[in-house]
Amino acid sequence: MIKLTYCLHRLPTLTREEFQRYWRETHAPLVAAAGPALGIRRYVQCHTFESDIGAGTAAGRDMPHGGGEDFDGVAELWFDSEEAVAALLGDQEGLRHAHILLEDERNFIDFSRSRAFMVRENVVIGEP
Repeated sequence: MIKLTYCLHRLPTLTREEFQRYWRETHAPLVAAAGPALGIRRYVQCHTFESDIGAGTAAGRDMPHGGGEDFDGVAELWFDSEEAVAALLGDQEGLRHAHILLEDERNFIDFSRSRAFMVRENVVIGEP
């Protein structure tokens, strides 16, 4: 299994709450519908929120995580393999669903400040 991790920033016209509501209520059902065509095995949305712990981390107080701008959320999508994802590039149904998702993402994601990357998990605690 491999995972696409997507660290998201909202469009500047949206509040964090508006961004997360749209992502949860409008975009998530589109991903669920596209899942079989895109070979998505699991999809998780991680919604950030204000907290004293997060504020301490962002300020660098006694924590080595540094500063920087907070993300509004992180999407995690699991696939069988790199080959399975690459095969979607030749599949018309997969491409159609990928286009639908991309067009919807334009409604709430600031692409210039967001970042996606593929990862392999190294589970240290818990079930793989």
